[in-house]
Amino acid sequence: MYLTSDLVKSYIAAGLACSHLEVEGDGRHFKAVIVSAAFVGKRSIQRHQIVYAALGDRMREEIHALSMKTLTPEEHQP
Repeated sequence: MYLTSDLVKSYIAAGLACSHLEVEGDGRHFKAVIVSAAFVGKRSIQRHQIVYAALGDRMREEIHALSMKTLTPEEHQP
């Protein structure tokens, strides 16, 4: 199955409430900017774990690599 950026975006949005979400990629490697109140008070590794949990098995089976920038709403400057 070929993954699109929109599909990965929908996977993240389904498992994590985001106030801003951008995903770019080539079908296997993706970059994301994820802004969520769930990240407040969390360290970077904890934020990534939240995203991995939202993606579940897709992270192991479908998505080869995901580079992400995780921000709280206060940290995000549009």
